[in-house]
Amino acid sequence: MPMEKDEDGFYNPVATPEAKDEPKPKAEVEEKAEASSKTDNTDLINSTFEVSVTLADQQADSSSPLYSVKTFDELGLHDDLLKGIYEMGFSRPSKIQERALPLLLSNPPTNMIGQSQSGTGKTAAFVLTMLSRVDFTLNKPQALCLAPSRELARQIMTVINEMGKFTQVQTEYAIKDHLPRNATRITAHIVVGTPGTMIDLLRRKVIDPSGVRVFVLDEADNMLAQDGLGDQTLRVKNLLPKNQVQIILFSATFPDHVRAFASKFAPNANKIELQREELSVDSIRQFYMDCRDEEHKYDILVTLYTLLTIGQSIIFCQHRHTADRISARMTAEGHHVASLHGAKDANERDQIIDRFREGKEKVLITTNVIARGIDILQVNMVVNYDLPLMNERSNSRADDVRPDIETYIHRIGRTGRFGRKGISVNFVHDRKTWQQMQQIEEQTGKKIIRIETEDIDVMEEKMRKALK
Repeated sequence: MPMEKDEDGFYNPVATPEAKDEPKPKAEVEEKAEASSKTDNTDLINSTFEVSVTLADQQADSSSPLYSVKTFDELGLHDDLLKGIYEMGFSRPSKIQERALPLLLSNPPTNMIGQSQSGTGKTAAFVLTMLSRVDFTLNKPQALCLAPSRELARQIMTVINEMGKFTQVQTEYAIKDHLPRNATRITAHIVVGTPGTMIDLLRRKVIDPSGVRVFVLDEADNMLAQDGLGDQTLRVKNLLPKNQVQIILFSATFPDHVRAFASKFAPNANKIELQREELSVDSIRQFYMDCRDEEHKYDILVTLYTLLTIGQSIIFCQHRHTADRISARMTAEGHHVASLHGAKDANERDQIIDRFREGKEKVLITTNVIARGIDILQVNMVVNYDLPLMNERSNSRADDVRPDIETYIHRIGRTGRFGRKGISVNFVHDRKTWQQMQQIEEQTGKKIIRIETEDIDVMEEKMRKALK
């Protein structure tokens, strides 16, 4: 199956240019740190990982206090921005923010490539940067932010509006079906959207790029990859003013081929990253269930329904039609579930994800459209009804049935948010899926525990214990 398109319908994948070997780092700082951010009344909690910072400036003194802060007050922000930050519950920067924010906010602006899992404060870091660069007296776009899905774009916009609520910031979406087709001009300071719609608005001169100072890509690996949305993303970048735009890339994962291309996309960038092995979050307990066949997979899913609704759950399927079929069948049998994928109407998608965020929907059956970046704290279980495979990516061979490790990490990362406990369950129903699951276990270095499906009572008891 082709990967979910940017819902705008402009997806025309092209091969990513070959990247040359990445230049050797000029100045490096490595710091063993605890990733802590908000205090007791907030969501970012303590966990330990190694933060690696690579400075682009050859002359920089890596030990300088200019490159690390312990409080938001040290950043020289406007009082209205500080007020928004504190009202959101941030009391002090996370470890990623301690190192990233001084670099992001420095003048003259410098590009940044950041690898950081959700729950470490990356969204707040780039949102704060956009807000701090805006001249509120100029009614024209000054910061553009791209995300791979409308769901993630809407989530980012929520953070912008919350953090900027005491400022005069004006915001607008560049997502399908949001603006009237005959719209002539966007004057908002910050525009957040998906690549296809953003390039359409730029081409039609609805967005004037002349004032843009910041260009942000969230889940950048998905949009820069050869099998992602790289074509539209490159077109957006090429329409922006040369040599005046600060480019910021953030993602939880950066495969090697994307890492090299990112360095060309955002040249002379400061880089901040976590060690790769920390990206599969330790707070997520991973299980697998042996199923006899496809029909047995459905039976086990129905058996799990009570457990799926203890908190909230996301069921990932390979195909849109599978998500719809399972949803319709479970609904007909009296279970309350919803399905979400890129083929649905834009307004319907918004309503479904909003109801899920509000807890009105407990079980969401979906494709990879929300595999990345979506933060819903109550999600404590992810079920891989179908394992993610490389042949689901565009420009991949149809016979490439290797597991897609990057997507797997993103999927299971929808639970265990911000250090909370969560579990993931993989359905395995034949020799091929068993081998794929073993490959996932080997490549992530995390044990995936078997749960028997023959004795339903034992199965439920083990799952309940895992959820406690």
